[in-house]
Amino acid sequence: MIQVGIISDTHSYIDDRIIEHLKDCDEIWHAGDIGTEEVMSALKAIAPVRAVYGNIDNGKLRMEYPEEQIFTLEGLKIYMIHIGGYPPRYTTKLKKRLNEVNPNIFICGHSHILKVIPDQKRNLLHINPGAAGRHGFHHQRTIIKMVLDDGKPKDLKVVELGKRASID
Repeated sequence: MIQVGIISDTHSYIDDRIIEHLKDCDEIWHAGDIGTEEVMSALKAIAPVRAVYGNIDNGKLRMEYPEEQIFTLEGLKIYMIHIGGYPPRYTTKLKKRLNEVNPNIFICGHSHILKVIPDQKRNLLHINPGAAGRHGFHHQRTIIKMVLDDGKPKDLKVVELGKRASID
């Protein structure tokens, strides 16, 4: 059993709320638009991090983190990339990649819109954790936490971190 925190679109921003909510996680997955290495350092101080780069990430972050992550954990195959769309409106390139990878869980960011959608056609769980940072049009900063246990995602929880424009 593994507790996972899923975060995206920090855009160089991390605060005590994020750290507090992720502190009990065994792993953290960052779905891109990291912004700065300081964000990753803060997350790595909590737990091991798997991350992909996003469209705003600089060359240094792109050298350190791949465009996509594919891994298996607790019997589940996970595929993570920053720009992914939503079922059934994935890009042609992504549809092809999803067919090749055949994941159980698909993680993406980019839109800043929190969505958890069972993709019946592909038999996967699509997760976009929304945006944890302050840059963008979203109103509420969010992350997702869930437990992976013996081939099943369980106890999925949306964590609201506060308004995007609030001052800490």
